[in-house]
Amino acid sequence: MAFIKVYIHFGWSTKIWEPFLDSKDLRIKVWNHIRENAHEKGIFIDFTNGYTDHCHCLVSLGVDQSIQKVMQLIKGESSFWINKHGFEKHQG
Repeated sequence: MAFIKVYIHFGWSTKIWEPFLDSKDLRIKVWNHIRENAHEKGIFIDFTNGYTDHCHCLVSLGVDQSIQKVMQLIKGESSFWINKHGFEKHQG
């Protein structure tokens, strides 16, 4: 049986590239949450990082995972979590 490992580099920005993730502590909270949430959903994230206005994840796809679904589960849930906890900056 052949062994295949597929890694995908995901990257996404904050809304209109606003620097919402403006502190190192906040970024660490968000990256940790992304990894924990992915783990709960059976998604293997090898590496997570980013800066004030974007995030990167290196993901190993499972045999039954699609790029679209994995991205939706990671990005969509992390955005929801950030908004739910009020971590985003309120633009006035």
